[in-house]
Amino acid sequence: MTDHLQFYIDGAWVDPALPRTLDVINPATEQAVARISLGGAEDVDRAVQAARRAFESFSQTTREQRLDLLEAIAAEYDRRAEDMAQAITTEMGAPAALARNAQAFMGAAHLRTAIEVLKNYRFEELRGGTLIGREPIGVCGFITPWNWPSNQIGCKVAPALAVGCTVVLKPSEVAPLSGLIWAEIMHAAGVPAGVFNMINGDGPGVGAALSSHPGVDMVSFTGSTRAGIEVARNAAPTIKRVHQELGGKSANIILDDADIPAAVAAGVAHVMNNSGQSCNAPTRMLVPRDRMEEVKQAARAAADAVTVGDPASDTRLGPVVSETQWSKIQALIGKGIEEGATLVAGGPGRPEGLTAGYYVRPTVFADVAPDMTIAREEIFGPVLSIIPYDDEEQAITIANDTVYGLAAYVQSGDLQRARAVARRMRAGQVAINHPGVDLMAPFGGYKQSGNGREWGDHAFAEFLEVKATLGHGDA
Repeated sequence: MTDHLQFYIDGAWVDPALPRTLDVINPATEQAVARISLGGAEDVDRAVQAARRAFESFSQTTREQRLDLLEAIAAEYDRRAEDMAQAITTEMGAPAALARNAQAFMGAAHLRTAIEVLKNYRFEELRGGTLIGREPIGVCGFITPWNWPSNQIGCKVAPALAVGCTVVLKPSEVAPLSGLIWAEIMHAAGVPAGVFNMINGDGPGVGAALSSHPGVDMVSFTGSTRAGIEVARNAAPTIKRVHQELGGKSANIILDDADIPAAVAAGVAHVMNNSGQSCNAPTRMLVPRDRMEEVKQAARAAADAVTVGDPASDTRLGPVVSETQWSKIQALIGKGIEEGATLVAGGPGRPEGLTAGYYVRPTVFADVAPDMTIAREEIFGPVLSIIPYDDEEQAITIANDTVYGLAAYVQSGDLQRARAVARRMRAGQVAINHPGVDLMAPFGGYKQSGNGREWGDHAFAEFLEVKATLGHGDA
């Protein structure tokens, strides 16, 4: 067990204002592996003041200077990539291959994407005699989650620094080790003092103080819709910009002309990835009613093939992040059985042979009605709900009948038909036939899935103010 009791503020590792600690639990063993300090309002104020001082000069740096800085950060990140992967496996249970090839990889990918966007990004344009300028918004407060920790830090920090903002980061207290490595990377890369600051803590102690601080110009939060509401409330009195990427209950419409076994297997695999702990997971699979028995067989085979166990091994499914999450998932599995859904695979309790760790059986329900709890609530675990539909129109109606709108999916053998369905799905990102990741595609949601967009050039706009200078082009 190791201690990480300091915060990174104004270019140095410093002690918290008040000593208060929290154990970091390895979800695979249920044992404490590290100890962090929990900050408070005084620590937040110190970090914000440092970021405000640094903004005066950092906001005036040139494109070339920021490119050099981002290149240095990316190089240092590459050097620490294996450390990052191991930290993520330890703190939130991602299997080693996933932690290395996806979780840690995405942090580096966002840095490289920001570099490419920055090279040609237009910060100014002349419209007649008026100059339209885009300037860094100021001090940005970032509150990031535990499910994709390095990805979520990278997709906020990289574009913010690229446009000249300064940062105060609060990583999840459940998975803080990756955030500590980010701070070490920033220091080693020579990021100027105050440009990047990191404080560990919980929502009431640090998150509320950060989102309400008058010295913070914008706050970007990724997490649950419930917590996002609190962030918005805390931010409201200071009229700061609020960006949120929140929950999801994404529909995956499998049309009747799709390769049903292949489409079902791909959908199951996507839900099980990262132990179901992805806000954009396709957790509602919509299938033709007259193909339900075929779908059940394919889903059962796909779920039963998922290996569960020690994330340090070559298993596909590790534990969920905490006892709290495990208990919530178990309760919702029980609710699905109670409300009459057909249990196709998995079910309550730990997988056979696993007596410790927050492991969940890969679970599939079929014959799920759209009004069942498991079809409405975000479970955030390896649990899939299969919902029948009678025709394409009904499928679209069911897909859109949710308070969420982060992602949606369509599977079809007819691309034109899939495109037509995709256009009608009310979600921020729609994927046709499971394409690969596009780092330039904007990521964010409709409705209670949040507001604003991350990734690629769309992320830059979140951290910029627009200024019009009239008369600029006049003789």
